[in-house]
Amino acid sequence: MGKISRRQFIKLSGTTAAAAGIGAGALGGALAAEAAPAKRIVHAGIDKPAALPKTQGKRVVVVGGGWSGLTAAKYLQKAGAGLDVVLVEKNATFMSCPMSNLWLTGLVDLEFLTHSYLDAARNNGYLFFNATVVDLDRGARVLYTDQGSVHYDYLVLAPGIDYNYASIGVTDPAEEYHLRNHFPAGFMPGSEHVSLRNKLQDFDGGEFLVTVPGGNYRCLPGPYERACLIASYLKKEKIAGKVILLDTNPDVTIKKEGFHAAFDELFKDVLEYHPSFEITGVDLANKRVKSEFGEVQFAEASIYPKVRAARLIETLGLADGKSPQLEARIDPLTYNVIGDERVYVAGDARPMPFSKSGNTANSEAKFVARIIAARAQGKPAPAWESPNTVCYSVVNGNPLEAISVDAHYVYHPEDKSFAFDSVKMFEKRDAARGAAALDWAKALYRDMFA
Repeated sequence: MGKISRRQFIKLSGTTAAAAGIGAGALGGALAAEAAPAKRIVHAGIDKPAALPKTQGKRVVVVGGGWSGLTAAKYLQKAGAGLDVVLVEKNATFMSCPMSNLWLTGLVDLEFLTHSYLDAARNNGYLFFNATVVDLDRGARVLYTDQGSVHYDYLVLAPGIDYNYASIGVTDPAEEYHLRNHFPAGFMPGSEHVSLRNKLQDFDGGEFLVTVPGGNYRCLPGPYERACLIASYLKKEKIAGKVILLDTNPDVTIKKEGFHAAFDELFKDVLEYHPSFEITGVDLANKRVKSEFGEVQFAEASIYPKVRAARLIETLGLADGKSPQLEARIDPLTYNVIGDERVYVAGDARPMPFSKSGNTANSEAKFVARIIAARAQGKPAPAWESPNTVCYSVVNGNPLEAISVDAHYVYHPEDKSFAFDSVKMFEKRDAARGAAALDWAKALYRDMFA
């Protein structure tokens, strides 16, 4: 099993697994050191306690209502430890990023992706607090939001990702926001997806650009799936256009055989794949992306830069400055911030080289919930358990056909590294796997909301 640097991109190919050094090795003895709580910046008006019900037990506050946060909130409440759980989320409605490519191309309706936080909270016995986090005082164990302050006994931060537009040569704020508005990446759910769907429905021909970033980005197969489904849509609607898929990586990063088969057998006339194309700039006025090898013209685009941990992690003083993606400084076996067993980071903002995907976030959040429940009862944290990465990729919309992967991870204590383990690839597309993709999503939605 070959080793890779944690700076390198996670890659699954066939049934082999790549290993990666993780935060524990880089931090060395810092796991035992007491981390000084971040100094709180005083904001006028946020010191007043939020108007929440009085706690009935030890309060666990979960920040972020994505796949990780929703799962953590439910399973913390179910843990039987008498915990009082509050989910803090700035959005009023949940919209799923996994499976969103199907909605972009008209294969599922919006109701399939959108769900109610109120339903999740009511069905699972916790409190939904619709608020935006602005600050944190770890010394006093107080979280500050735009709706007031909340005291916690334990805190779980699951804020997801942000984009790093400097990674594609866009550093001017005006250019960045022009790019965000006009050619959204579409890997943070909400307006980006609505905009991309509208663009696709209005598309009347030319080059539709889809890009793949480097690093450990959210949803490794997502851009390839998107390219396939847009190509399928163009064929079905008889639109005289072509998908241009520009990949920073030297080859398809996951489910390589299945995607290449779809490119060659289904979409040879409407999809061009260009590996090792690293974008160095974007000419927004003329609709061109630049690289050291030349420029590519486009009519419409979904431009996906590298990702980083959500800026909230950095704002709260929890980012690892040595991490190229500014992910959190945590114990990789227990998810708590170094030196602080009251604060945890889960989901796509954590530094371990696990896939940044919905199923991974769901499975690891259940483990984090068990750790907190044990510690809240004065018990030792359970031994590390592998998350599970199950991922379906729909590669054809007519008929609905998919490929998939099912993977776990193993920890090597001798060098404090993780490696892929028990990897199962299903790269021959078929309709049965397409139906299974929908069933998988429905099961995970039930797990989070029912």
